[in-house]
Amino acid sequence: MIGQGLFLLIAGICAGLGGSVAGIGSIYSYPALLLVGLNPLDANVTNSVSLTFVSIGAVIGSKPEWLPKKKLLMKMAPATFIGGICGALLLLSTPVTSLKIIIPYLLIFSSIAVLVPRKSSSGEVTRKRYIFVTLIAGVIGIYCGYFGAGSGSMTIVILMQLLSLEIKVAQAMKNLLIGIANGVAAVAFIFSGHVHWLVAIPLAIGCYIGGRTGPIIVRRMNQKYLKIITAISGLVLATWLLLR
Repeated sequence: MIGQGLFLLIAGICAGLGGSVAGIGSIYSYPALLLVGLNPLDANVTNSVSLTFVSIGAVIGSKPEWLPKKKLLMKMAPATFIGGICGALLLLSTPVTSLKIIIPYLLIFSSIAVLVPRKSSSGEVTRKRYIFVTLIAGVIGIYCGYFGAGSGSMTIVILMQLLSLEIKVAQAMKNLLIGIANGVAAVAFIFSGHVHWLVAIPLAIGCYIGGRTGPIIVRRMNQKYLKIITAISGLVLATWLLLR
């Protein structure tokens, strides 16, 4: 039991670092839950609850980066919130298999798109771009509540390319938006009966530690290298999903 708890703690730290730095936390946490004996549905639900603590740590750690975008985040957050609820309800009532077919290819696209130079911008967000990004934020919320793996890297790309943000700022905003979707989904999952708490607790502790540490690494890392790491991480996650 102690060995399993330590294993999950380490997996959580890796998920926290992976999620806050490159948006790929599930590649560490989800397989760990399967390895300790959870079935796919319970693993997915328990994983979503635990990953909420990645977001808590990452949001605290990346506050200097997302705070200047507070007004924009407040406009986008409701769509992500509603999407997270819809995604959680979908997960509890429908199978995940159909989504698994599409997601790896979206991840490959988003991983390559990270490397594309962002368009220059005056700093103003046009109404057309805002509406589109808000709609996408809702879709991401649905996906995050439903399955989650890869939602971080896709969110980073959307924010970078559509809002012309630096990757460090996009990372920080992603932490908050994904945190909202994960959080609202976790509340729904708590009452579902599918959360394995003895497994979730050590994983969640590790997720918080990794999530809190990740933004410190991002802040000190060269933006070029951060893009490369994010792209490679997304491709690794896409490969993992294709081979599962």
